[in-house]
Amino acid sequence: MTDTTVNPQSLPAGLVLAPQLPEILRPVAIRRGFIGFLRSHPTVAIGGMLLLLLVLIAVFAPYLWTVDPTALAPAKRTRAPSAAFWFGTDVLGRDIYSRVLFGAQVSLTVGLSVAIFASAAGLAIGMVSGFIRWADGILMRFMDGLMSIPPILLAIALMALTRGSVGNVILAITIAEIPRVSRLVRSVVLSLREQPYVDAAVACGTRTPMIILRHILPNTLAPMLVQATYICASAMITEAILSFIGAGTPPTIPSWGNIMAEGRALWQVKPYIVFFPAAFLSVTVLAVNLLGDGLRDALDPRMAKRL
Repeated sequence: MTDTTVNPQSLPAGLVLAPQLPEILRPVAIRRGFIGFLRSHPTVAIGGMLLLLLVLIAVFAPYLWTVDPTALAPAKRTRAPSAAFWFGTDVLGRDIYSRVLFGAQVSLTVGLSVAIFASAAGLAIGMVSGFIRWADGILMRFMDGLMSIPPILLAIALMALTRGSVGNVILAITIAEIPRVSRLVRSVVLSLREQPYVDAAVACGTRTPMIILRHILPNTLAPMLVQATYICASAMITEAILSFIGAGTPPTIPSWGNIMAEGRALWQVKPYIVFFPAAFLSVTVLAVNLLGDGLRDALDPRMAKRL
């Protein structure tokens, strides 16, 4: 029986109906599905769409560029942007538009590869270090030693020992980024191993590898996924820095760092040589960071703005 069906005159003497309280909180609107998730988290939608557009540009770059990005044309050097050369030409007459599209392949390959490899290695090291106490001191001291060296200097030192190539750049940046992931995962595991369900699993005789896979690993994926997006953006910036100073990809492979390095001497008179690759790099890093911020808000209930 509700207050709408009770007749006030039928109540015993001395009893009255309580007035209906006003609604203080708005009713929660539950949005389901992928579209509802994107509407609830517009930062993820904006960052994801920008990143998807750049990935499509990199994938279909061979069909989008106008000429061979490595073709030399000295008679057409330092041409301003026009209908024939959309982004202009560099000091050797190479089409900057085609080179920027090829550079998208290099930067995204480096960023995504470093994010995957560093996350996988850091996840394994962090879980072992956080759950197995005797291994914590050994592994973390080694990680502390790597973190004491700035990532860009460590990458330069590793590149000095090898020849310039995209694979070596990925390896050098991955080694420099692993300590960041491992320390994050370790901090999460240290809090998870004290939870009651972990103690119950230990009391039931569950083996340590099974506890890590069933109870620890699923709870570390969300923060590690957010960290992977920041590592991807950092790796692309590091690759551009290495190529800019001549310690990254060789000059024969167009990358955004190489293009900016070749145009820095003409920055005051031909700024477009540096502007276009720098703009693409900035937009790509912005897209990855927006995606990471949105995922952090979506996966962390404390950061959620709405239910």
